[in-house]
Parts: sequence; C-alpha cells; structure tokens
Amino acid sequence: MHPNPVFHSKEHAKDIAFVRDRAFGTLVINAEPVPHIAHVPVLMSEDGAEVLIHLVRSNPIARALKASLPARIAVAGPDGYISPDWYGVADQVPTWNYVAVQITGTLERLPQEEMRRVLDTQSAFYEERLAPKAPWTTGKMTPEVLEKMMRMIVPCRMTVSDIAATWKLGQNKDESARLGAAEALTSGIGTDLGALSALMAQPPAL
Repeated sequence: MHPNPVFHSKEHAKDIAFVRDRAFGTLVINAEPVPHIAHVPVLMSEDGAEVLIHLVRSNPIARALKASLPARIAVAGPDGYISPDWYGVADQVPTWNYVAVQITGTLERLPQEEMRRVLDTQSAFYEERLAPKAPWTTGKMTPEVLEKMMRMIVPCRMTVSDIAATWKLGQNKDESARLGAAEALTSGIGTDLGALSALMAQPPAL
C-alpha cells in the first residue's frame, strides 16, 4: 500500500463495500521460485470476515491447497496518470492516483461437495446486479453438464485477518489543485477515469 497515511482507511466499511462492488481481484500465495498468482471473482461477506472464491482445479494455487495457507487478494479500482500541469501550481511532479484494497488472511480449500453452494452463492450475488434480467442459476443447466463442470473447479474460502486500503486521490494537495487535476483527468491515461475524477473531486472520508 502507499506509505502516506493520508491515503489510508481508518474504518473499513467503505473498503468492504468497494470489494463487494468490484467483485474481482488478484489472489497471491507464497511459492518457489516466485509467488503463485490467480485472477479470480471474489465475494466478500458483508462483515468483511470471509471471501469466497473458486479456482480451476489445475491452477497451481488449487494444487497447493493441501492445507490452509496465508494469502492475499488485491482488488484494484479506478486509476490514472496525473500530469503536474493539471494542478495549476509550480514545482509539482507526475504521479498516479488510484484506489486499491488488499485483503490478507488464511486460504483454505473447501470440501468438493461445497462447490455447488459456492457457485450458487457467487452467481446469485452477481446476477442480482443485472436486474431486471431474469437471473441465471445452475438449475438452468443439464445435470450431466453441470456435474462435469463442478469437477473442473474447486471451492475456496479466505478467512480475513486484515484489510488495508489506499484511496490516493490527491488529498495531499490544495483543493484547487486537486480539483484542477480531477477535471483534466477525464481525457487522460488510466482505467475508469470518470469514476476516478469523481472521487478526486469529492474524496470519501477515510
């Protein structure tokens, strides 16, 4: 996370809501010679105590889960390059503003018979956000095809021990400089620049 505490959350309700809304992250565990990484849909509980994920059975992390392991999930939000020219004041340097939450905890592989429950729980949460579309459910699948698919993926749960978040939105700048950068950012370089611009214009309380 960014070392400047001005960008760090003190309360995590906002961070949990961000993770639940973003619903996708990068899972990392220690390994040799380099860490194992997987990009996965995530479903964090409302209290932030646990995260449900599933992995393809052949994924190196799934194969490593013979016992529970320490792990981290990084969930990235909007980000963008900030040109010093946008501040309207002298002696500034380039930077990159962004939102990111890191979830640390213990990752375990659940019993395979839990796979249907995990998939149903995840898909119901995601499908609800597509309303008024009628939700997809596993009940729409041919039983034989569903059973085959269930054998290809494994259910996992992270028990969360720590949440750390960076909301780097120019809070360390004068308001006029921050607002100038927020306005210019909409045609800049990055991801979801409109959302980042809005956050910079009105940074949430941390």
